[in-house]
Amino acid sequence: MACPQCPAPGSYTSVIIPLRSSLYSLDALRFYLWIKRLKDLEREKDSLWAGLQVLEQAQLWYRRILEDNRARQANVCTRAGARAKEWGGEVWGGAGASSCLLRSQIQRVNGSLGSLMSMPNVISCPSSPKRNGVEVSDSELRWQNTVLVQEVSEKNVKISLLERERDSLLQELSLRLGVQV
Repeated sequence: MACPQCPAPGSYTSVIIPLRSSLYSLDALRFYLWIKRLKDLEREKDSLWAGLQVLEQAQLWYRRILEDNRARQANVCTRAGARAKEWGGEVWGGAGASSCLLRSQIQRVNGSLGSLMSMPNVISCPSSPKRNGVEVSDSELRWQNTVLVQEVSEKNVKISLLERERDSLLQELSLRLGVQV
């Protein structure tokens, strides 16, 4: 859903209004701050519209994944009912590493959206964030975020591999002992 009255994102109108007084006057400063605030509000509006479009696409994606999940669950239930004593395939381990990774990514997105919506007054971000009193560039923050996301992804893969190994060990143990786990 796009804003029908809005121009394309990133397109801004420049307004030049001559001032009767000096460029360094209080009126000029007020006017500059007013224009700057309008520009920040336009950028915020563009970001909100873009976010709304992403959320609409995400809603469709979530519904598709839910339908796939329901179909797999029905398939597993019918398999388990037909072969009650057989312990192979998807009845035991599910989709494995990819399922665990998808689950962790969905939980991370849900947590981020939940924390965003729980913030009482979301205010536009400052032009340049600071760490220990020193300005940090946007590209540096993006790079750090990329590195952290990569580390989390690697750890999620390790976790999913360990879960898969645990499931196979439990299955092997149950087969050796002849006990259902």
